[in-house]
Amino acid sequence: MSGLIGKKVGMTSIFDENGKNIPCTVIEAGPCVITQVRTKEADGYEALQLGFDDAKKSNKAAEGHAKKAGTVAKRKVVEFQGFEGEFKLGDAITVDHFAEGEFVDISGTSKGKGFQGVVKRHGFAGVGQATHGQHNRLRAPGSIGAASYPARVFKGMKMAGRMGGDKIKVQNLRVLKVVAEKNLLVVKGCVPGHKNSYVIIQK
Repeated sequence: MSGLIGKKVGMTSIFDENGKNIPCTVIEAGPCVITQVRTKEADGYEALQLGFDDAKKSNKAAEGHAKKAGTVAKRKVVEFQGFEGEFKLGDAITVDHFAEGEFVDISGTSKGKGFQGVVKRHGFAGVGQATHGQHNRLRAPGSIGAASYPARVFKGMKMAGRMGGDKIKVQNLRVLKVVAEKNLLVVKGCVPGHKNSYVIIQK
């Protein structure tokens, strides 16, 4: 799937032609510089490596890699397959790659929530009442096993633990607006990640 690297700006809402208020996410998409062209002869597959957002600090390896494309080292580098047309090293791909009305898949890293209990992490209901002998077990997980058989806790048991910080892909988000002069893409709905986090947009 072809696509672009972007940065989540934040959420807002806009009104459609029927006056309905639609929640949407604003993404700064590109311009992305082609830092490497993968070919079937050399690499065994065809793809374009795109770089986005200039790095403030970088090592010699990253600087040398970017120098071949006539650019500076990038903070985010991702490979995409499925681009149509001829592209060469150093070309820039802009937000014009997307059109209003089409659907895109966006992946990013969700917000980290830290160590959370079973009610927040897995949606457990809790005890259900605060009386009738209930002391301090309101949000407790309850029993996690059976008895002397099987005498163990099954793998995959839903328990408290680290929550968030996972790679998540949201599919079929409709492109509401493309603001080419500001490199902005407005999509319907929400996108994983905090503000200024990197996202990958594919179509």
